Amino acid sequence: MNKPSLSSLLKNRILVLDGAMGTMIQRYSLNEADFRGDEFLNHPVSIKGNNDLLSITQPKIIGDIHRAYLKAGADIIETNTFSGTVIAQEDYQCENWVDQINEMSARIAKEEADSFTLKDPNKPRYVAGSVGPTNKTASISPDVEDPGFRAITFDQLKAAFKQQMSALQRGGVDLFLIETVIDTLNAKAALMAVYELRDETGIEIPVMLSGTITDASGRTLSGQTTEAFLISVGHFPLLSIGINCALGAKNMLPFVNELSRKSNFFVSAHPNAGLPNEMGAYDETPEMMTDQLREFLDLGVLNIVGGCCGTTPDHISAIAEMAEAYEPRMHQKIDKA
Repeated sequence: MNKPSLSSLLKNRILVLDGAMGTMIQRYSLNEADFRGDEFLNHPVSIKGNNDLLSITQPKIIGDIHRAYLKAGADIIETNTFSGTVIAQEDYQCENWVDQINEMSARIAKEEADSFTLKDPNKPRYVAGSVGPTNKTASISPDVEDPGFRAITFDQLKAAFKQQMSALQRGGVDLFLIETVIDTLNAKAALMAVYELRDETGIEIPVMLSGTITDASGRTLSGQTTEAFLISVGHFPLLSIGINCALGAKNMLPFVNELSRKSNFFVSAHPNAGLPNEMGAYDETPEMMTDQLREFLDLGVLNIVGGCCGTTPDHISAIAEMAEAYEPRMHQKIDKA
């Protein structure tokens, strides 16, 4: 399906990313049998909580969630593949299903996005292949007694990301979203995988990169400041760079503002609906969240805006309505100071 390039759209308006997949899946109160479906009746370990697997066992639910976000006004929807690497799927002994998880997830999202684009070609919809950080890091030792130990190598990460993104590409994604980056070395392995895929297939797929700040100091889990993170990945021709997860919008603004001043890429933000309460739930209503995100738009620091943990189609609908009234950040204006 012919659609305008994302870069051309981003110069003219703010694009809206969807909200949380996990939050929406929780609303279905699925049990072990639901996760297993017919395909995993005899799987040797519990797979409840392996949300990515639902693209195989409960594709209708995943399609319904995508459709809800598209109805809410999302321009870009993410595939249900946040944990879609052999590294993450090892916890559920589902490594052999990685290709199918990613390709199927991409096809489900693409079908819904294409359907909405056909209905309204003036508002084309795009599918981002979600690439999460994995549960292992290349920069940090998991053993406090052995700081030099690593649970995984750079080459193992690169191979896992490449397998995932190759399957997402076969499924028809429009872009890759390497998100919730806690360790920049992991992200660089994913970017190297993109380079290799481009060389092998001759297909250039745009890349969004989004890091996560773990505390008020403004550092990633592996210890980088926002500026250091930007410098570390600035060699790659990214579509956009941004911040997601961890913090709510209010606490995220200073770091997104810094990216906006210092980056020559488009800038994105998809924060949580505030910080989790003592029960692990997120309390910010759509109105509360848009009140905070409005300051981002007043400052003109964003090209892409959406939601992460705790956000729903109601949040995205409110964000989309607000974003329509604002001009996008002009990413050519860079503060080198």
